[in-house]
Amino acid sequence: MPNPARFSLLLPLALLGACSTQPVRSASAAPPATVTVGIAAINDFHGALEPPRQSVLAPDGKGGTVQVPAGGAAYLASALDSVRGKYPYHLTVSAGDLISASQLASSIHLDEPTIGVANRFGLDFNAVGNHEFDRGRGELLRMQRGGCAQLTPRKPCQVEKFAGAKFKFLSAGTVTENGSTLFPSHAIRSFGSGKRKVRVGIIGLTLKGTPDLVSPGAIKGLTFGDEADAINAVVPKLKAQGADAIVVLIHQGGAQDSPASPNGCSGLSGEIRPILDRLDPRVDVVVSGHTHRAYVCNYGQYNPAKPILLTSAGVYGGGVTDITLEIDPALDKVVAKRASNVIVQSVGYTGSRGPVVPTALYPQFAPRADVAAYVGLYADAAKAFAQKPAGHLAGPAAGAPLAQLIADAQLAATKSAGAQIAFMNPFGVRAALVPGAGNAVKFGDIYAVQPFGNTLVTQSLTGAELKAVLEQSFDAQGPQQPLIPSEGFAYSYDLSKPVGSRIVALSLNGVAINPVASYRVTTNSFLALGGDSFTALAGQREAVIGISDLDALQAWLEAVPLRPVPEALRVSEFRS
Repeated sequence: MPNPARFSLLLPLALLGACSTQPVRSASAAPPATVTVGIAAINDFHGALEPPRQSVLAPDGKGGTVQVPAGGAAYLASALDSVRGKYPYHLTVSAGDLISASQLASSIHLDEPTIGVANRFGLDFNAVGNHEFDRGRGELLRMQRGGCAQLTPRKPCQVEKFAGAKFKFLSAGTVTENGSTLFPSHAIRSFGSGKRKVRVGIIGLTLKGTPDLVSPGAIKGLTFGDEADAINAVVPKLKAQGADAIVVLIHQGGAQDSPASPNGCSGLSGEIRPILDRLDPRVDVVVSGHTHRAYVCNYGQYNPAKPILLTSAGVYGGGVTDITLEIDPALDKVVAKRASNVIVQSVGYTGSRGPVVPTALYPQFAPRADVAAYVGLYADAAKAFAQKPAGHLAGPAAGAPLAQLIADAQLAATKSAGAQIAFMNPFGVRAALVPGAGNAVKFGDIYAVQPFGNTLVTQSLTGAELKAVLEQSFDAQGPQQPLIPSEGFAYSYDLSKPVGSRIVALSLNGVAINPVASYRVTTNSFLALGGDSFTALAGQREAVIGISDLDALQAWLEAVPLRPVPEALRVSEFRS
């Protein structure tokens, strides 16, 4: 975990067009009788209908790197067409978080247009991610089945009758009250005919930690089982159905230590590794997600007994993983497999650090006309919301300063509930906040920062309970994530100390926190329900429910003619 003084919420997405190969037998040695199947894979699209003002960090060919503007559904559709055009036989798959935490045009329409876009660009299967559950089980089932039943506060079918997904959701590890999986655990696709017929089995599932990432009411009655156990239970079934290749789509992932080498796998870490170590060796490919990182790994370099091809394309449709399987129908198995991440270069934009322009170093995709027109229909419908004024900001804000701005806004919005401290979870900040002409901020800008629709919750905590909450920032449950506090509160941590004893100082307005005193603390409702593994917040003693996080941020920006960005950091790492 980086020092919060250098903490950045906008993790660079690194992708590359070169090829990384993980052969069982080299492609040149593959017998003429092999059948080639291509897979175009994405993950963590998050309803990024329009170009998401994000860049992909890629090599510049001179030993340095270049930022490549990437993403947008119409551009992604063209990139997918390009990848699939190489293969007479192909599949298009997603490893989860296709919907939710989405752009405004998708979110205010309950992500119906994201499903419509995925139908148009030819998705075959989507593994259910944690964000698919954000609006609850019933609404997720509506995404698959279609219809206009109103299951959330927002009215569905505002633009058109919703037909549902033409592709299949898969959820091997998500079990309902009656013991069945919420969606099918697997599927099988056949390609070719006669003696050259091959079958590809697909298993899809989310991470077992989903309950820590979703409001409890949204997943009531569901259980999320161990990922490796769920996969291993399905492999024999697929083999019995004649599967020559087995591909897993899992919404869990990792990260490598070289973000500018996306087709490599240097220093692979993360929750995906113990899962891979336990998988049935008959699994050929694992398409992963969740971490928003890009990599292509021959996992055999870490565990020779598990020569699995592991991939991830990044986030927001900024990349597509091009996977090639060479299958020998006589041997009933994959004899070669390889993959490469392809940048979905789109249009330039101005970010928090200035302009990001297209580069001739990587291909630039043209927007596919039918998808662009469909996205335009929903973007136009959302424009009235997006263009509403939302105050003025002195300059661009990202990373910890932006999280501090949000925490300050939430504290101000809940003073009437007695709030003394507010905390923002950094992983809940989804974009930089960049004011436009005249330092003006629009509703669409703040929505991109906080697209979850959370409300504010103010509750009482003793000083000891407050410390316990902050200790969970640095425990062994999930990635480290220091909660960012509002003005007046500061704390420091020491990672050299044991888990549970890492918070070494905490104060409010310069006065040390008293372990037995009571404090009023505000968080968003996701955190207040124990989200991101902050279970110490879930007690909600003397809780008061406040306004939405977006309303709080907008009110804070509008309260003064020009709101400054709080730059002095409030969280520090103790160094001996």
